[in-house]
This record gives sequence, structure tokens and C-alpha cells, in this order.
Amino acid sequence: MSQTLRTLRQTVGAPTLIVMLPGAYMTPADYEAQGFFSAIARRQLAVDLVAVDLDLGAISAGTALPALQAEILQPARAQGYKKIWLGGISLGGLLALCHNADQPGGIDGLCLLAPYPGSRLTTNAIARAGGMRQWQPSAEEMGDPEFRAWHWLQKPPAGFPVYVGYGSEDRFAEGMKQIAECFPPADTRAISGGHDWPVWQLLWEHFLDCGYLSA
Repeated sequence: MSQTLRTLRQTVGAPTLIVMLPGAYMTPADYEAQGFFSAIARRQLAVDLVAVDLDLGAISAGTALPALQAEILQPARAQGYKKIWLGGISLGGLLALCHNADQPGGIDGLCLLAPYPGSRLTTNAIARAGGMRQWQPSAEEMGDPEFRAWHWLQKPPAGFPVYVGYGSEDRFAEGMKQIAECFPPADTRAISGGHDWPVWQLLWEHFLDCGYLSA
């Protein structure tokens, strides 16, 4: 595991923090280059943003999310943030789900942009069982963070805010739709487009304009 997670921060001393996790091969600088930081600044939202760099090797080794908890989320809570949201794009969205499933009560909301639904091993096992409602995870499956995330999706806590957005032509749209269907329709949005930044930019702006972070 790397000694310290690399981050890019925009802080104004706000009471709310949102931590965004990267998709595969993304860096925190991508969030800045694609206007995620400036979208908050333009709206003059009382929100701090931290984009985190997670190494694929650390993700595979299972050390990335413990580092996120120890280096970013726990210190943020100790710093006094009233609300901490966790989000991500693609793989980052799945990782946010995984972390939330393993740390219940640790964050105050999820922002999932084009969340990767997981490996075929995971999605095929659920499909073979007849879908989400029929699937009952085995003890072996519950040892896998992807399966634990889907288990959490079977019955999310009432009142826990989650935003799910994706492009309707995304190559993973079917799995993303299944994730979205776990939440009220008002908290989900599918727009025309694929698995790319123009879609994610629009979804991010929609998320910011919906008022989740100021509620």
C-alpha cells in the first residue's frame, strides 16, 4: 500500500465534505480538468471537495479502502464536518458502495456516477439466482466486497440519501440500471450518452443542483 493517498482538495471551511473516488486509470487531476471543482465554486456551494487517487494494485490487494478510511474519512469526521458524502465514477462508484457496505453509518450519503456494477463473476451469480430479489449470498460470496455491496443494495437503509446517474448507452448500463432501481426514482437519472466525461459532467451538475449537499 502506498504510504499516503494522493488527493486534490478544494476547501473553504464548509460544513459538508464530498470525497470523490476515481475510475480506473483516472487521477484527481481529471476531476479538476473536467470541471468538477469549478462547478461547485460557480454555484458558491458551502461544500468542500476532495478527489482521491486510489492505486489499482492497492484496490486489488484490498488495502485501498482501509487507507481511505484511515487517511481521509476518519480525520475528516474528527475535523468536525457535519456531513460527509462519498462518491465516485465507474470503478470509484463501486468502491464507494463497497466502503459504505463495510462501514455502516460512516458517511452521510452516496453520489454514484456511472457506478461499475462489478465483475461478471458477481453479476452472473446474481443473475443465475433470478435477480436481486431472489439472490441469497453464500458465506463464501460474503467474503467478497462486491457481493457485500450488492447485499447492501438489496435493502438500503430508509432515508439514507443516494444519487445514481448514468448514460443510457453506457456499456454497463444494464447493471447500472439495476443499482438505480434500488432507490427512489427521484434519486436516479439516466441521460443519453455512454461511459465518458460529457455524461459524467452533466450528471455531476444535476447532482449539485438537486440540493443533496445543502439539505
